Amino acid sequence: MRIHCLQHVDFEGPGQIGTWLAARGHVLTTTAFWTRDAVLPALDAFDALLILGGPMSVNDEQQLPWLRDEKRFVRDCMAAGKPVLGICLGAQLIASALGARVFSNPVREIGWFDIHPVTTGGDDLLRLTGETRVFHWHGETFELPAGARLLASSAACVNQVFQIGERVIGLQCHLETTPEAAQALVAHCGDELQPAAWVQSEAEILAAPASAYAQAHAVLDSLLTRLLRD
Repeated sequence: MRIHCLQHVDFEGPGQIGTWLAARGHVLTTTAFWTRDAVLPALDAFDALLILGGPMSVNDEQQLPWLRDEKRFVRDCMAAGKPVLGICLGAQLIASALGARVFSNPVREIGWFDIHPVTTGGDDLLRLTGETRVFHWHGETFELPAGARLLASSAACVNQVFQIGERVIGLQCHLETTPEAAQALVAHCGDELQPAAWVQSEAEILAAPASAYAQAHAVLDSLLTRLLRD
């Protein structure tokens, strides 16, 4: 399968998703929005869309006019029935592309915190058996887009995971994070680690055991298997 990735900064890549796709023979291409030659592909050039995170806001269209084109592109992909996975900023882009409001969350949520299932169904792309510790790095949240159903929440952010239809899912959290990805975020965005109830320190973030990554990656594996089914 051909997967196209929308990447917003060079230090926030596909992480474990890239490893998962490569192991299964999928082809991953990328639009690198931080470069001057970023080009969006034709819709028939790929089969599924991955939208990554980034430190900007979906509301920054005046400073980053390419956000308008990106939202149109995301909307077109969904209208075409392609599988779509949005992560953090990517989930907010899906929401915004469908007319939902994106705004500041009451608190920043940065570090390793639990998410818990809200609803379950036979066609859920994300299936949690209970509270699951995953990685977060965000200060904004979103209204659920029309037609979306909420699958998971956290204590600090209600709208963590939503699904639209059978092939579109938005994750506010980061299931794809690897130790290297966590280190890159700390290196580039460490100024956001101001002490607060839902903000862990650099030491706490980087001390996460291998089992924390493995648990998140197991959930990711299950999600991708369902999302990219033939």
